[in-house]
Amino acid sequence: MPLPFLTADRTFEVADDVALPFDDHERWRRPYRPGPWRVGMAALGLLLASFVLFAAVIIALTGTVNAAAVVFGIALAIIVGALRLLRIGVWVSSRGLRRVGFLVTRTVPWDEVVAVRTVQQPVRWLGLPRTVQGQALLLVRRGREANDAPTLMTTHNADFLARVAAFDRAADAVEAWAAEHARR
Repeated sequence: MPLPFLTADRTFEVADDVALPFDDHERWRRPYRPGPWRVGMAALGLLLASFVLFAAVIIALTGTVNAAAVVFGIALAIIVGALRLLRIGVWVSSRGLRRVGFLVTRTVPWDEVVAVRTVQQPVRWLGLPRTVQGQALLLVRRGREANDAPTLMTTHNADFLARVAAFDRAADAVEAWAAEHARR
């Protein structure tokens, strides 16, 4: 079963001279690949889910159906959580910029975007309270103060930890989408 949210379109790496190398600008896409930390955590979650599913089968064969249903529901929750973890990130289309979180997804139309810029600032390491010096991609919206700009992605999140070149390519891609669509 193909999982299109796992891979970014590879045409960006092939055609670096073209800012928006995609034919279909209406489709939501993430202009970068998910990082190894994010994929590893999702893989561990799916591994845990397989053990829980195996336990649900054993409970169904030896115990009560109600207990097996509860354990099966726990396994489904783990699977949904792992898949949602893989969808986290910044997605772009001609309609706007979408920041997908674990529980909340926010979409900003391009006409509300003033700028998308990279700044040097303290950033959270893997989303934990500990901060380190790094780069962040900020979204500046119309009618909001510049210091209220939400962070879209950082050099120390699960997608770009120890992958500064990948962060630079992804930030350039998102900035190119903003430059192309915000000026219309």
